[in-house]
Formats: sequence, C-alpha cells, structure tokens
Amino acid sequence: MLDDAQRRFPVPDYDEVPEDIRERLDEETERAGFTPNVMSALAYKPSHFRAFMAFHDALVDDTTLDREEVEMIVVAVSGRNNCLYCNVAHGALVRIYAEDPHLADQLVSNHRTADVSDERMAMLEVAVKLTEEPDAVTTDDLDLLYEAGYTQEEVWDIGMVAAFFNLSNRMATFADWRPNEEFYGMGR
Repeated sequence: MLDDAQRRFPVPDYDEVPEDIRERLDEETERAGFTPNVMSALAYKPSHFRAFMAFHDALVDDTTLDREEVEMIVVAVSGRNNCLYCNVAHGALVRIYAEDPHLADQLVSNHRTADVSDERMAMLEVAVKLTEEPDAVTTDDLDLLYEAGYTQEEVWDIGMVAAFFNLSNRMATFADWRPNEEFYGMGR
C-alpha cells in the first residue's frame, strides 16, 4: 500500500488493516500485479471500504451490460467530473476491455467524439446528463435508452453505474486519490 495513494487523509499500514480487508487487498494485488490505490485509500475507514467494494462488485458482477460498457460509462462520467483517479484507472480498463487504445481518451475529453455505436452513444448521453443535470433527467431519457435497444434492467444498470461513479469521483477528488503509475500504460 503506497503512502501517497491519497494526499488528504492517511493511508493505514497494511498490518493495521482488518484481516478481511487484507485478504481483499491481497486478492487484488495478485490479480492486478499491484494494489490499486483506491483500495489503499478506502482502507482508511474499513466499514466504508467494505460497503464501497460490495457495491462496486455488485455493479460489475451483476449487470446485463458488458464490462466494456460499464467502463465506458465510468470514464465518460469521470471525464465530466475531472476525476484524475478514475480517468486514469478506468481509462486503462476501457482500453483493455474494448481492445482499443484510443477510446478512453475520446471518452475523457468529450464522449460525443467517441467512435461508438448509436446505441452506446445514447447510453453515454444519458449517463453524462445524470452527471451534469440530474434534475433534468426525465422519462424521455429512459425512453431514449429503450429505443436504442437497452432492456429495462440495462437501463437501471446504466443509471446505477453513473450514480455510483459520481459518488466515487467526488470522494476521489475530495481525498485526492492518486492513480497508480501502472494504470497509465495499460492497454496502450
């Protein structure tokens, strides 16, 4: 766990972290080859780590969206929120899951310039609208997704992924979570 995973709150020593969280850190470290700084940062408050990771896992494991779409939403939302951590970390995941070294950069700078299908553009438009103007989202926006071919469950998942990562972006900015160096070169 890197001491500079976040700049505004301390990062606990690995030995100080509860055993269940150490186990999760070990699993992620083995899978990724490094400990994602978001996990080191969240270990500051174990109950929040557990809740955050459980919600994250539900969003990526129990969805009818494909992982590429989930990560595309994360990056488009994070681009609008200027979230350095999520732009870099999830940008790497977009490059990997989409097998496209350019898509994440397009999504971060302006999702409307991304080389994506009309269906996925509708998904991104609604996710970004929920980010920028949540009170302006109406049934018409959900209808846009249905017309694009998304199922009711997929529409729900689009909203949940966008909402969760708006929360994550705000915390990442508030605590100044720093992306791991490894993320910058992944999928390039």
